[in-house]
Amino acid sequence: MTRFLLVAIAALSLAACRQDAAADIPAPAKLTADALGHYCQMLVADHAGPKSQIFLKGVKTPLWFGQVSDAIAYLHNPERDGEIVAFYVTDTARAESWAVPGEKAWTDGNKAVYVLDSNRKGGMGMPEAVPFASRADAEAFLKDAGGRIAALSEVPEGYVRPEIGNGAAMPGMQDMPGMSAMPAGAAAGAMNAKETN
Repeated sequence: MTRFLLVAIAALSLAACRQDAAADIPAPAKLTADALGHYCQMLVADHAGPKSQIFLKGVKTPLWFGQVSDAIAYLHNPERDGEIVAFYVTDTARAESWAVPGEKAWTDGNKAVYVLDSNRKGGMGMPEAVPFASRADAEAFLKDAGGRIAALSEVPEGYVRPEIGNGAAMPGMQDMPGMSAMPAGAAAGAMNAKETN
């Protein structure tokens, strides 16, 4: 009987810990007209395409990203600003349109699937990791926009951080003003300089 009681107490304690952990995860924030992109410090709502928000432990407001690829680059960054407690992305299938993602189209970025190498550019005019809550919706998107499907863990760091790997520019970078005349490694360095200025 004592053994059963100890097991029951342990199970209840574990369940309470799980509920506390879930209570600590913030819900997606509403994208307001004055939300600024973490890297670019530009108005997120002014740019088309899917968006992302990342919550850090102990911080009530999210870091905003005008392009999902930028948020994934932040996840790869070993020098983040704190512990990540929530990562949300636009579920592109539930978005009002490519230009207007909408307020209620958020999904867990860790569980989403991403379309890479499609013909759709992100909010900053760069290739995007286009997020979907369901694989079926991602496959439907592929029929029109091309690309390939990847889980978050399968998105190559070099896709979202062009300065990583062989130093080659991210696909589409040559289309950005002033980038076509630069060697690939120099273009990536120029992008980094823009972000730090």
